[in-house]
Amino acid sequence: MEIGFLFGSIVKIVVILAYLYGLLWVLGHKKTWVKIAGVVAAFGIVQLAFTVTIGESTILNEFDSGLVFQAASMTMIALGLNLIYGFNGQFSLGQWGFYGIGAYTAADITFRWINGDSRGLVVVGLGSILGAAMIIGIQKWLKRYRGVPVLSAFTFYLIGSVLVGFIAVVVANAIDPAISPLLGSAYDRGPLAQGIWMQLVYFLAVVFAGIFAGEVSFLFGLPVLSLGSDYFGIATLGFTIIINTLMLNSDTILPFPEMKGGRGMIGIPKMTNWFWAFFFMVMVIIIMRNVIRSSTGRTILAVREDETASKAMGIDVAGNKLLAFVIGSFFAGIGGGVYAHYIGFLSPGTFDFLAGFNPLIIVVFGGLGSMTGTIAASFGWIFFLEGLLRVLLGQMGPDAPTWRFVLYPIVLLLLMLIRPQGLLGTVEWGFLKAPFVKPRDEAKETKEPAKA
Repeated sequence: MEIGFLFGSIVKIVVILAYLYGLLWVLGHKKTWVKIAGVVAAFGIVQLAFTVTIGESTILNEFDSGLVFQAASMTMIALGLNLIYGFNGQFSLGQWGFYGIGAYTAADITFRWINGDSRGLVVVGLGSILGAAMIIGIQKWLKRYRGVPVLSAFTFYLIGSVLVGFIAVVVANAIDPAISPLLGSAYDRGPLAQGIWMQLVYFLAVVFAGIFAGEVSFLFGLPVLSLGSDYFGIATLGFTIIINTLMLNSDTILPFPEMKGGRGMIGIPKMTNWFWAFFFMVMVIIIMRNVIRSSTGRTILAVREDETASKAMGIDVAGNKLLAFVIGSFFAGIGGGVYAHYIGFLSPGTFDFLAGFNPLIIVVFGGLGSMTGTIAASFGWIFFLEGLLRVLLGQMGPDAPTWRFVLYPIVLLLLMLIRPQGLLGTVEWGFLKAPFVKPRDEAKETKEPAKA
């Protein structure tokens, strides 16, 4: 066992936690120029750590950079699950499934694009936009009628989704011959498959993958969220298993031979760099914070605290459950798209339902209902358990790293006994901290009686 590696890894974890504290602090600063300068500095510090060499290696070597990208993706996934479970109180095991949907969707879009096929982007992009319009339209139409059964509403949404998908495929097949000549092939890329255009396609692929994951969660959650929390958890676990099975048979059951089923999808362009990972992670953090601190976030919290009281106050309990579920799944889809274009290879084994417990452990470890705890635990989890512990166990023998899966539940069990609220509990840092509301001075507000 190398003492230097152990000490260096601990120092890196401490520095990363300090870095996260600084990032959240500058995001919460009152002055706009400080926020902008702080975010640019936060991005630049890690970018320099990837490039500046000390001796024969960089400050953050290739192994460390892989952990950073994994941690950024895990942060998005875990924040989405914390919104669903920690803030809304709905126990879900389906986050890993939506993560997989986002990864495969984004990867298929860019893979097709660099191989001269624009239909992936057009179908998913147009389908996502029309799907959102369809959902909003049907919602407004159904509000005219009271007491519409959930399954009846689900039927309308399902028919609408099929029609939207059909329209998107027809449009994509119609315009693809005009776009394909500008894309070229994987060996001779055209003008639209390189440079700034390819960066734009990557951005759209990740965003549309997140939206698509959110729309799938809407269709799945509409009938399932009517179940109790425990039954909902079982249903979401079944959903993750179904998604994994579809991945294993994507080249036979589904019309996607490029995904290669159980053999794994190769040839995905590695376009995720630190700029994109940092951009999407900060975007998710900002959206999450603004949702929680809004009136919508307060209703989501109210549903978690007491559904009966929320109904009595006129809150749409089912609607808020569904909203939290969709936003959380959207975050997971974004994380999947970022991960797919970093690793360049997708295997169905990565999205096995057992691995789906990772974000749940992270959320519980950091603290249910704590955004800061989730962010810190995501980076700490990846760097300590997936980085340090795997390497140390690997030095003990080829089969030793599998003991991580024995140590995980032991660590979690000890945490539940010693600190059941998680490491940070409800503590928030900087930007994520709830605004301070000064208590009213009743003595000053007491009005003098009117003079006769």
